[in-house]
Amino acid sequence: MIQRCEPKSASPCAPRLIYNLPMAGTYRALLYLPLTLVPFISRAQEPKVAIVPRPQLERPASGSGDATFQLRVDTSLVLIPVQATSSSGATINDLLATNFRVFEDGAEQRIIYFSKDDAPVSIGLVFDSSASMTNKMRRSAEAAAAFFQTANREDEFFLVGFGERPKLKVPFTTDPASVYRTLVHSRAFGRTSLFDAIHLALMQMKNARNSRKALVILSDGGDNRSRFTRSEIKDEVLESDVQMHAMGIFDRDMTKHTTEEENGPRLLNELAEQTGGRLYPVEDMNDLKAISLSLGNALRNQYVLGYLASNSARDGKYRRVRVDLAGLPATSAIRLSHRRGYYAPPR
Repeated sequence: MIQRCEPKSASPCAPRLIYNLPMAGTYRALLYLPLTLVPFISRAQEPKVAIVPRPQLERPASGSGDATFQLRVDTSLVLIPVQATSSSGATINDLLATNFRVFEDGAEQRIIYFSKDDAPVSIGLVFDSSASMTNKMRRSAEAAAAFFQTANREDEFFLVGFGERPKLKVPFTTDPASVYRTLVHSRAFGRTSLFDAIHLALMQMKNARNSRKALVILSDGGDNRSRFTRSEIKDEVLESDVQMHAMGIFDRDMTKHTTEEENGPRLLNELAEQTGGRLYPVEDMNDLKAISLSLGNALRNQYVLGYLASNSARDGKYRRVRVDLAGLPATSAIRLSHRRGYYAPPR
């Protein structure tokens, strides 16, 4: 569904837009799937998982003709992807443009673009194959297979695996089964270069063909090997306008682990929240497949809100963004996840 919102009425449809702001035009979802790569799995042991992407939903026709033509605008349009969920975590997908209010640095902005559809996504899977993931490899691979089943046939995927150092295991492909086959034959080894892996994934994402981009990270969240620092990666993620989701495989008793591993949950949650994504903690490996399905469905059910920033200064500064609900009963227990801000373009 695509709507263009006029000042006093939420009317028909808006065309696809080309923007001159890094955050506008393309938004990326970083799916961080903290995964432990199990030791080598022979073909005889390989789990029999059929990966069949679901058919893409037919997009509703708009009242103003083809909504795929391009409209150039001279002013920067800021796009904010938003996910709405109930208190139980169920996706809410029947909200209207009038149910949202957007604020930038405390000043309310007028929403002029609103959409919700199942557009194809370029997805980078960032898979932890360090020694700490040794006992979690098989379930993690099965979770990845479940996630792929939520995809549509126009999606594309790549795989970055990391242990001692990150490596692009599978470049962009439209065949998720090839990614899965690589996962089940991976070997868990070495320390954890999580930050370096995120950097490599962001570089690879520049080759994406779809306007929607997502990084999914599967890991326990600890880092004890990277050249890049936590602050460097945080800045890079914010500047690249990527939405990160993470499946964090954490042990119940973190006191037995290193300081880096103990800080893993906090780190993954921080990166996910700042980019409008979400951390999905996995305390029981039996729940991993269901959580993976939930993450995939959440990625497919997002709203996109667009506004022309009232502050038009091209100063390269960070602008904080807040999205609130409007026009709903006070008892509505709806949680909104959205990007917390963006960097304005420099002069």
